[in-house]
Parts: sequence; C-alpha cells; structure tokens
Amino acid sequence: MVFNSSIRYVDDSLAIDNIKLDTIARAVGTPAYIYSLKRVGENYAGLRAAFAPLQARIHYSVKANSSLAILQTLAGAGAGFDCVSAGEIDRCLRAGACANDIVFAGVGKTRAEIAFAVAKGIGWFNVENLAELRYINECAVDAGADAVKVALRLNPQVTANTHPFMATGHGAAKFGLTAAVIRDILARRNEWPQLEFAGVHIHIGSQLGDTAATLSALDAALNLIADQPGIRTVNLGGGLPVAYHFDDAAPSPEGLVNELAPRLKGYEVLLEPGRSLVADAGLLVAELLYVKRQAGQVFYIIDASMAELIRPALYDAHHEVAPLRKTKGETVTAQVVGPVCESADVLARDRQLPALGAGDLVALMTAGAYGMSMASNYNARPRPAEVVVSEAGEGWRISRRRETVGDLYRMESK
Repeated sequence: MVFNSSIRYVDDSLAIDNIKLDTIARAVGTPAYIYSLKRVGENYAGLRAAFAPLQARIHYSVKANSSLAILQTLAGAGAGFDCVSAGEIDRCLRAGACANDIVFAGVGKTRAEIAFAVAKGIGWFNVENLAELRYINECAVDAGADAVKVALRLNPQVTANTHPFMATGHGAAKFGLTAAVIRDILARRNEWPQLEFAGVHIHIGSQLGDTAATLSALDAALNLIADQPGIRTVNLGGGLPVAYHFDDAAPSPEGLVNELAPRLKGYEVLLEPGRSLVADAGLLVAELLYVKRQAGQVFYIIDASMAELIRPALYDAHHEVAPLRKTKGETVTAQVVGPVCESADVLARDRQLPALGAGDLVALMTAGAYGMSMASNYNARPRPAEVVVSEAGEGWRISRRRETVGDLYRMESK
C-alpha cells in the first residue's frame, strides 16, 4: 500500500522513504515525530511548478511546522517564509533564510517584535491594525531603515467553506482590515513616510477545498486596489488543502491557477502555503500501551496524546491510523486514545483496525503540520523527539531530542 511518494508499506512494514519506521521508533522511543525531507522538497517543487504561470513567490507558513531541519530544506530550495512572531523570524534566519525573503504577518505584533523585524531588514509586513502602521514607521525611523514594504490585509467578509476555527476572512473574525479602513489608510499614506504601501494581502482560512471563496476574496481585493497604481503585489495567503483520509485526494491546484491567471496579470504574486508542503511528509509514531474493553467498546490506549497532537481535540480533525506492521485477519472497531486526563484526548474514533496488543506500534498519519508546532507540556509531559529522514531518503537523524522531565524545570525557581 502506497500513501504517497515517501510513505508506503514495504514487505508489510511501514516505511518512510527507504527507512522502515520501526527501526527509527525502536532507536528513539515513542511518541516521536518523523518527517521526510524528500517529501517536503517534492511538495515545494510541485507547488512552485503549479503556480509557475503566475510566477508566484512561495513563502512557507512557518507556524505549520517550525523544525529547523524543514526550514533549512525549504530555504535551500529557494522558498521564502511567512512568519507570525519574532521567534519564527529568528528561526528562519538561523536556518539560512534571507531576511528580505521573510514576510511578517499576525494580528497582534508587539512593538518589540516589530522593532526586531525592522532591524533585521525583513522584506514585508502584512499589516492588520491601523496603530501598527505608526509602530512600524517609528521603528524604521529609530533604526535608520530604508522604506519598509507593507501589504494591507483585507478582511473581505467572505466565509470560507472550512471548519469555523479555520475561517479567517468573515466579518466577525479578528483578522484583517475592512475595505473602508484600507481606503482611508491609502488616502493618508503620507502620514507614514517610512512605509511603502506596495501590496494587498488576503487569507480567508485553511483547508479550502473549493475555489469560490478564494476567488471572491481576490475579486474584492483587486477591486479595492484598482485605482492604486503603486500597489502591484497581491499576497494570496495560504489555505491549500491536503487529504487527511486514505480514500480522499487533495484537489489539484491547476484549476485554481487557471482561474487566478487572468485576474492577476500584471501583478507580482505571493503565496503562503503551510500544511500543503509538510502535512503528508510527517507521521507521529506511538506505542500501544493497553487494550481496554469497556461498555461495549475497544480502547487502544497509546503513549501519544492531545498534548502531542491537539488537532483532533481542537478541530475534531481526522488522522488515519496505520500499524507499523501490516497484519491480516481479525479487525476491531477501536477508539484510539491517549493517557492525558481529559475526555477530549481521543486521537481517532471508531476506526476499523487490526487486532493489536500492548507493545505494537502505530502511526498517526499526515501529522507533519500543526502537530509538534502546537504540542504542549500538559500533564507535565515532555515533548517528543523529532526525526528527519534525509532528502536522499537513505539516512535519518534526530533533529530535536526528546525533552526530559528535567527540561520542564529548567525555567523555574523554587
């Protein structure tokens, strides 16, 4: 069985590129995140090729997965980066990114973060608040910086067809600026002499399976800047979907590109994908601790939890579960749950899985995005190790060691 170009069963063992996952899991322990750098590179190359008719500049959305190894791989491939904190900017710079290839977004940038970004010479700010313009302008003056490029984020008041927690472009969302506010800002742009108003930004949500809402938001943005000859950059944000079910396929981006091309002729285009580059390149491997039969149900209690992968608890998100050793015979309908003391700590509900026992290993699939980046130390659980399989697919290394209990005390005092 083949899941993608990097993840498949080989001789009934789940493998990532040319490495069997149980080899890694037995060496580093569980739970552990394991990523294919080869798959990350292929996803980037495929997306760049799909958007070539737009000559789109791709900025990876770092919040999806901020592993230094992944950032280094993407920087080496020529990607830019979309950051939402000073910490993310610093990680990208440490990974070898050029400051000019970084976009700083986010609805609540602090003045300290803005000063840091200006001092580092990042390429763009995506602005979401009127007062933010004053802060950026003042920081640019203090730093003696040249004109700072800004894109104004439009809230197009478009509701995306996605989970409510992932929709960001509707009128009740905290994100962006209304068209009226943007018109007012552009009419008064001389008040911020250190800023170059060069772009408009839209991002209406994640897992956007159809193009209608995206095109509606883009049309609103283009209408807004039609009489602004100085604004020649359109940042489309992210939101490209991935398939989380075995029997699903993510829609091809070519259809969207065909719709975008005539609209964006003459504009510089930026794109900010996150999960579409890394989600299917990563797995969370866990060990089955107990099999519990209760109230007519079978519970597979594993050593991964909502602390390591919060998406099912937060969004009711779906992650397929695959045993590391493929078996035939009896199957059971199982609830795959973690050890955290919350009823929400369910990683997969009502899954038809092989009859497994304590000590067996399973993989939570498509976990490369918003897994480790949202992990916590809830219940005083040390965060898991991260492992990367090389771009050649032949070797692996620990890219972030497993935390210890001692790490949890390091920042505290009695």
